Amino acid sequence: EADLVESLLRESGGTAVLDAGCGTGRVAIELADRGLAVVGVDADPGMLASAQAKAPGLDWIEADLADLGAALPGDFDLILLAGNVMIFLEPGSERRVLAGLATRLRPAGLLVAGFSVRPRRLSVDRYDELAAEACLVPVARWATWDRRPFTGGDYAVSVHRRAG
Repeated sequence: EADLVESLLRESGGTAVLDAGCGTGRVAIELADRGLAVVGVDADPGMLASAQAKAPGLDWIEADLADLGAALPGDFDLILLAGNVMIFLEPGSERRVLAGLATRLRPAGLLVAGFSVRPRRLSVDRYDELAAEACLVPVARWATWDRRPFTGGDYAVSVHRRAG
């Protein structure tokens, strides 16, 4: 995930990353080690405590992605939703999450989400509909974090850009 994020930022510019649903900070810490300005946010205080213990110098914020409000400092060049975050959200909150995150992207900022495509879960078509409602336009979709082409398999990495 970190390799893809770093390469996307090299291509599009920017250094500010929000790791949304950061868990124990695995990806956020790797991105920070590569020189990016990273903020991690997660609703689970136990996971955040683990992230804080590993990297006390990073910004770790406890917040629900569906109700970020003023919890986040500033805007971001890229927002990352790795580790199946989208399918672990409270069912029905996906629209609010994407809409709220889209408002935290800088102009032309990227939202990158990787998740398993499973029956009776969020489909890529539904994800694209919700992203469009949040004024996010599709840029790319891959089957893996190393940009293997997506051909309708069971995992998708989707990249959308803030419109306007």
